[in-house]
Amino acid sequence: MKVGFIGLGHLGTEIAKRLSSQGVELIVWNRTKEKVKKLGFPTVEKPAHLLSYVDKVFLIVFDSQASEEVIFGKGGLVEGGIEGKTIIDMTTNHYAYTERAYQELKRYGAYYLDAPVLGSVIPAQKGQLVMLVGGDREKYEESLPLFEKFCRKIYYVGKAGNGTKLKLINNIVLGGFMHVLAEAIAIGESVGFGKELLIDILSEGAGKSYILDVKKQKLLEEDFSTHFSVDLIYKDLHYAQDLLRDTKAFSFALQNIKEAYGMARFMGIGGLDFSAVYKVFKRT
Repeated sequence: MKVGFIGLGHLGTEIAKRLSSQGVELIVWNRTKEKVKKLGFPTVEKPAHLLSYVDKVFLIVFDSQASEEVIFGKGGLVEGGIEGKTIIDMTTNHYAYTERAYQELKRYGAYYLDAPVLGSVIPAQKGQLVMLVGGDREKYEESLPLFEKFCRKIYYVGKAGNGTKLKLINNIVLGGFMHVLAEAIAIGESVGFGKELLIDILSEGAGKSYILDVKKQKLLEEDFSTHFSVDLIYKDLHYAQDLLRDTKAFSFALQNIKEAYGMARFMGIGGLDFSAVYKVFKRT
């Protein structure tokens, strides 16, 4: 099986490598060509050129602006032979964009699956991501064997836009967990406790969570090499605020959670793993 792939960031790289290891032949376009050379995948000069070789293209880029440029911009996918092709967008997008992209590609005779994933680098390496897919059910079922190569669970959630809405809700919790854990550890240190003891106590008590399990070593060693960046969680929480505004929902917590990561960006650590939010509370 041969597919196109766009976006070799931290997570995209691991998904691409996982697909390749499972026997899927990839043809890649990436803005930074050096990343592709290191991986050894065949490349094309423009996204549009992918559609000469494949019927499906995976896409995982930073935000909706980047997704829109790759699909609809100059040299984008719509300038290739896109009729009948399926675009599988794993980007954590703005939900309004995914709804619009679905309708626009439909006018081109193409298909759009809104397919964000839950999980980061390590689950991707193990084929343990969770995918939330919105769009035409027929195209979802057609693509399911591909999804199963790098996901442990796949949810079909109805229309395009629903996958992104659910991902944004999930990331409110994700950002909130990391925020409160980082704050609690920093408070504990400020009153005289060692970090290792604090993390052990939280792991046995109210802090026991998947997030603490996977970020424990990063917090202990203050090795904030990036799996999922501060910049990305900040962007996702900004999109979540728009979702709440547009649906007239409310949150007492979301603004404060988002601005903790905003402070981390102000401190110049937006490119680090989002567990680096600990530095905000440690400093203060």
